[in-house]
Amino acid sequence: MTVPVRVRRLPHNQDLPLPAYATKGAAGMDLLAAITDPMTILPGQRTLIPTGLSIALPPGYELQIRPRSGLALRNGIVLPNSPGTIDEDYRGEIQVIVLNTGSEPFVVERGARIAQAVLAPVVRAGWEEVADLDVTARNDGGFGSTGR
Repeated sequence: MTVPVRVRRLPHNQDLPLPAYATKGAAGMDLLAAITDPMTILPGQRTLIPTGLSIALPPGYELQIRPRSGLALRNGIVLPNSPGTIDEDYRGEIQVIVLNTGSEPFVVERGARIAQAVLAPVVRAGWEEVADLDVTARNDGGFGSTGR
């Protein structure tokens, strides 16, 4: 199924390709760095990388921004707020918070694949306040309680 998403290129994205699926079965599209000069991210440093895109999502959808597994494994490049969410009513530029957890400086070049975007449906909760909840085998056990 294909869901139409309106996209606007900002001036610093004019020569870059739009996000695309790398394979027929890919869930995510690569987001590219729309920077003019290379950026060096030092170990332990985080920075905001622009994509040069703004979008209008259809009602009932979000765009999830996720790390790229290869960057995480090889370079320690992660997204500290992963997954990030682009809400359906946001019209600003999509930017990606990147954190270097590796031991070496990491250089981002123009057009580098910095993250992936996954279009996802949103289901809204309708809170129903109650005095008690049903009892389960797990009940209030958390933080590793099922691993015993």
